[in-house]
Amino acid sequence: MDFMLEEELIDLMTFCLQNPNSSEISDKHKRITEIGQELFADGGIDALENFSFVLKNRIIEEIEKDPSSMRSLWNGLTDEWQY
Repeated sequence: MDFMLEEELIDLMTFCLQNPNSSEISDKHKRITEIGQELFADGGIDALENFSFVLKNRIIEEIEKDPSSMRSLWNGLTDEWQY
């Protein structure tokens, strides 16, 4: 399941970075937030940290854009996650 969520997050974040003015951005952000809730429920803060690290590295390598700004979409899941 983690692999499928990782791939979905890669696709969502890549789309957002490549199409910042798209009318679909809010839907994509909503899904990113939902996946963050799933990850946190399953693995806590460690899961969020691990996914964030992997996503950042893969997206930077693939499209040379940094997805770090989207970490804030997971704010509010726990007091430990503040971006």
